[in-house]
Amino acid sequence: MASATRVKVGILDDYHGIAAQYFSSIEPAKVEIITFNDTISAYSHPRTTDADRRALVERLTPFAVLSTMRERTPFPTELLRQLPNLKVLLATGTQFESFDMKTAKDLGITVGAAPGKGRTDGKGSEPSARARIDIKKGGGHPTTQHAWALILALARNVAADDAVVKGKGVKPGWQTDLAIGLQGKTLGLVGFGRLGALTARVGLLAWGMRIVCWSENLTQEKADKLAEDVGLAATGGGIVGDDEKTFKVVSKEELFKTSDVVSLHYVLSLRSKGIVGARELGWLKSSALLINTSRGPLIDEDALLETLRNGRIRGAALDVFDIEPLPADSPWRAEDWQEQGKSRVLLTPHMGYVEEGTLRTWYEETAENLERYVEGRELLHALT
Repeated sequence: MASATRVKVGILDDYHGIAAQYFSSIEPAKVEIITFNDTISAYSHPRTTDADRRALVERLTPFAVLSTMRERTPFPTELLRQLPNLKVLLATGTQFESFDMKTAKDLGITVGAAPGKGRTDGKGSEPSARARIDIKKGGGHPTTQHAWALILALARNVAADDAVVKGKGVKPGWQTDLAIGLQGKTLGLVGFGRLGALTARVGLLAWGMRIVCWSENLTQEKADKLAEDVGLAATGGGIVGDDEKTFKVVSKEELFKTSDVVSLHYVLSLRSKGIVGARELGWLKSSALLINTSRGPLIDEDALLETLRNGRIRGAALDVFDIEPLPADSPWRAEDWQEQGKSRVLLTPHMGYVEEGTLRTWYEETAENLERYVEGRELLHALT
């Protein structure tokens, strides 16, 4: 419970400077709110320096309450144990693999989620569109839209053509390469839950793509159920034939060897880290496109860089990276990806879920939880 003293609140990783407006209804006499628009390197990452670790602890130590944006700042055991003032972690979304929840519980730190359904007291705006739209009628998830934006941009050479037309780093030019048509091509989903199924649905309905999928514990029965969940027949809903599974479960090797586009939708864990390595990248066709909107460490970064530098595949589009934000000296920034012989590379700054309606709903829910805390009431959606 909050005390009668003014509560010190830190809003972390607000890149766009939009959070403060959602907390403005809380009396300033009750809270002192400080907003940070940048991120300090993850505490436990092997490339994080001791100076960065000290800076992160120094930044977070004063606060009793921290409002966090998804996994931009992880909270491992080592960090949590150095924050004696911390009482509440208010986190957007519902998945917190980068938080040590057991340690938080042991230390008496309450973790409150923002599931994206809107405020419960009627004081917020409408919930985000993804919370209201029926999947079977075309609804989806922001990450699904971003995955397809990357697939299409890579297949149609959008970034490369934009660069030459504008003369960025090269003399002004015109067309750079032939585009790839997606009609009838094979789309492979690595990781096949809700997001994978939604991504597959678009490829099938929009361009008649053949869908294959794999994850460690995926069964054909589960894939059939996901097809039905997104409004498709389990069998005969694709382009191959009436007896072909709409979402066909295959081996990992078959998926990588036969797919024209491979898109990752896997949950990051100790077991799934590096699930795509040199072997899997070596299985890909030379014409293949690789898309990752899930988590950077799912792919062995060194192996991927080597593959792309040597032009082993047509291209890759990445929204996620081992370290975020990318350091200034990251090879992804430093490399000249327009150099002849290299694969096409398209990079975006983890924008999969960064959508106006989603962030608005998350911050409204977080603000409601902060109001409840300073009033001495129980948090909503508390996980510890």
